[in-house]
Amino acid sequence: MASYDQISKNNWRYRISLGKNTETGKYEYISKTGFKRKSDAKHQAEMIERQLRNGDYIAPSSSTFKQVAEDWIKQYANDVKVSSVRAREKAIQHAIQHFNTKPIQTIKKHDYQRFVDDMSIQYSKNYVDSIVASTNMIFKYAYDMKLIRVLPIEGIKRPKKKVSVEELEDSEIHKKFLEKDELFQFLEVAKNHHSPQNSFEVFTTLAYTGMRAGELLALKWSDIDFENNIISITKTYYNPNNNKKHYQILTPKTESSIGKISVDPHVIQLLKYYKVNVQDTWKNELYVDNNFVFTDVNGYPLVIKKLSIWIQAIMKKTDITNKHISTHSFRHTHCALLIEAGVHIKEIQERLRHKDINTTMNIYAKITNSYKKDASQKFSKLMENVSKELF
Repeated sequence: MASYDQISKNNWRYRISLGKNTETGKYEYISKTGFKRKSDAKHQAEMIERQLRNGDYIAPSSSTFKQVAEDWIKQYANDVKVSSVRAREKAIQHAIQHFNTKPIQTIKKHDYQRFVDDMSIQYSKNYVDSIVASTNMIFKYAYDMKLIRVLPIEGIKRPKKKVSVEELEDSEIHKKFLEKDELFQFLEVAKNHHSPQNSFEVFTTLAYTGMRAGELLALKWSDIDFENNIISITKTYYNPNNNKKHYQILTPKTESSIGKISVDPHVIQLLKYYKVNVQDTWKNELYVDNNFVFTDVNGYPLVIKKLSIWIQAIMKKTDITNKHISTHSFRHTHCALLIEAGVHIKEIQERLRHKDINTTMNIYAKITNSYKKDASQKFSKLMENVSKELF
């Protein structure tokens, strides 16, 4: 039961006993002053007592959004890979910067909507998805910890970003994968006009398998079945700081990422030749031999930044223009060429080890120009007789 006291004129207080704290042995209370009338204090006290009975009372807290976010990321780090933590940390920095020392209990739905709107103006849809998903986790954590009564994230609307004609044209021009003839030109330069002795092997393997760059750099010779032309994917390379001596070999992103890839026998022979005639010649007393396939001359796995530098150097020696090629582009290239070869979408999903076929379908939308032309030619041939009659 609550008790009520008049502290001074127009200033009433309610006081609710919570009983004795078993740990401290002291009695605890919830109290509040500042009510003009006793009836006002009573109304508030009865609401608090009802919340206590229902188990949904939220004690006043001065915890800031930043403090709660930092607590959440520590807990989150206990159950996931370091690469996932790194991605979440990057995403929530935007929310921390926006809300910072604002008490989390004072953040309302309209505050969060303003934040989402602001992010949607500044960044791409995919990146905003990551920011919003990560920030939502913080609020859900606060809700579970009984720091907030209501989730401000519910009912938030994502503004539809209007795309200009220039942006549409730009997205068509700057494709992120190589056509078949462009891939040939790229690999020809890597083989004959690029000084690193294993760049041709690196990019050929990426293009012919569709594996992720992290999976490629984690490959060990024991992962390659030379007899059956199969490469096993069981791990991924993680090195956000690109320090060749400080890297981690982690389990793949998802269970579906683990698998075996059938590889063109020519690629297997290329790797076998590279091992004997290139990598083995580097082995001396300074060579760190951990059985990795793609290493520098000292035996350390190549860093992804190095591959990116190689890509830019090779691209400058080709006639390929208006392309933004990255290590991941070879995965998209592999997918596009599989589509051009007529491989069924389900087989492509299994080969690329996509957990969700929608991911494969999204890449399908980036199909190569040559395949589009081929489809048009096939349709024209099919409709040839009809066209002659009509046109």
